[in-house]
Amino acid sequence: MENNNTEKTKLTAKVVSQEALSADICSMWIQAEEIAKAAKPGQFISVYTKDAGKLLPRPISLCEVDKEQGRLRIVYRVVGAGTKEFSGYQAGDDIIIMGPLGNGFTLKDKKAFLIGGGIGIPPMLELAKQLDCEKQMVLGYRDVLFLNEEFEAYGKVYVATEDGSAGTKGNVIDAIKANGLDAEVIYACGPTPMLRALKAYAEENGIECWLSLEEKMACGIGACLACVCKSKDVDHHSHVHNKRICKDGPVFLAQEVEL
Repeated sequence: MENNNTEKTKLTAKVVSQEALSADICSMWIQAEEIAKAAKPGQFISVYTKDAGKLLPRPISLCEVDKEQGRLRIVYRVVGAGTKEFSGYQAGDDIIIMGPLGNGFTLKDKKAFLIGGGIGIPPMLELAKQLDCEKQMVLGYRDVLFLNEEFEAYGKVYVATEDGSAGTKGNVIDAIKANGLDAEVIYACGPTPMLRALKAYAEENGIECWLSLEEKMACGIGACLACVCKSKDVDHHSHVHNKRICKDGPVFLAQEVEL
C-alpha cells in the first residue's frame, strides 16, 4: 500500500458549492487542483476552522475527485463546532485544507463488495467510480438514506436500515445474506462494530478484506499518535503493536489490525 502523505499540500482553496443531503449531512465541492491531481479513493483531507481557538483540523474522507476540473467533494456529518462552521460555507468562500492524506484503497480486479456504514458511505463512491470489476454496493443506514442513488450508476446497490424503512432490516451483513450475495474481495468503511463483524465474516468465508478505519485524528500526519489502532506487527515509529491510522492507513488489510 503506497502512502501519499509525502505529497500532502496545505492551501487555501475555494468552495465551489454546498448542499444539504439530510438534516445533518452536507455535501461540499472544493476547488483544489494540486490535491485533486494526487488524490486516490480512500484518502482524506484535513479541514481547518477559521476559529483561532481551535488549532486541530477535522479529517474528512474524499467522496469524489474530479481531476479534470481540479475539484474535490466531501460529504460529512455536522456533529460539532468545526463541522457546523463548514456547513455555513457558501460558493466562493475560502476553505483551508491539507491533503491528500492516507494510503487509499488498493484496487483489485476481483468481484467486489463495496460496503459503507453511515458516514463511512461517502468514501466508497469514488472507489465505485474507479474500480474496474464486477461490484456490489451494500450501504447501511440508521434510517435516512443519502448518496444511494448516486451509487446506482456503478453497479447494483443493496440497502440495509436499522429500522427497516428501506431495503433489508438490520445491518450490512444481513443485507448480504438476505440477497444471497458473494464476492472475492471486500472494501469497507464505517463504524468499528460493522468493521469488526465484516472482518469475522471475511475470515469465515475466505474473502480478502480491506478496511478503512474511522477514528478521531489530530495531526493527520502521524506525529501525535492520537489515532493508533492495535496491530499484529510492531510499528517502526512507536515500537509497539500499533498502527497510526492517519499515516499507516486509514486502509488496512483486515488481518493486519485488531478491532
